[in-house]
Amino acid sequence: MIGQQHHESGAHFAFTDRWGGVSAAPYEQLNLGGAVGDDPQAVRTNRARAAGALGLDPAAVIWMNQVHGRDVAVVDGPWRDADVPCVDAVVTARRGLALAVLTADCTPVLLADPVAGVTGAAHAGRPGLVAGVVPAAVEAMTELGAEPARILAYTGPAICGRCYEVPDRMRSDVAAVVPEAHATTSWGTPAVDVTAGVRAQLAAAGVPVRDDPHIPPVCTRESADHFSYRRDRTTGRLASYVWLDGEL
Repeated sequence: MIGQQHHESGAHFAFTDRWGGVSAAPYEQLNLGGAVGDDPQAVRTNRARAAGALGLDPAAVIWMNQVHGRDVAVVDGPWRDADVPCVDAVVTARRGLALAVLTADCTPVLLADPVAGVTGAAHAGRPGLVAGVVPAAVEAMTELGAEPARILAYTGPAICGRCYEVPDRMRSDVAAVVPEAHATTSWGTPAVDVTAGVRAQLAAAGVPVRDDPHIPPVCTRESADHFSYRRDRTTGRLASYVWLDGEL
């Protein structure tokens, strides 16, 4: 259900797949997205199950209303549902507070500076990549005391450049901003590699990106174990989580 990486530093990174929840088709099973048409009670149950599997209090998980922009919210504690902001990145200096990103092809980006006690999470689709949501998240973290070279950074399950077909003009527009995102599908048509673009933006910000053998790269469109909007259209959402050990 969940792939998780623990660091001796007390940083935790976790990525869900689609199994182990209660949602019915076409959201089966572990849909964690609350705005895709699924039964709200099923989503609440799934979120509680995922949090429990990670040893987290569901009330201490911070969600976003994601809008494919570059705005970042600084969080200092759980908020009420009515207060969840329309942003695509959140950062916090509160240990024990888990930040979550919802995706179904976009790239989830998890960030942590255990020394400073600062974490961040960003939702990077094609528009967010171009808008610079990931550099904005890194900047917000540095304002809280993080140092880019110290930040642990992971990207999670996302559609790969071999599968994310786009019109040639769109590829050119994205590559004009982030050249590393220029890609070609496995069948020879124009494509965008959002994850490659995100990693290039992190490197440019001085943040090293880590690969972990326990969390292998996953293309959501190719994997039947993951939700993919490009493949299925009506589908659920995966979640990626980051937090640091400590009490709220």
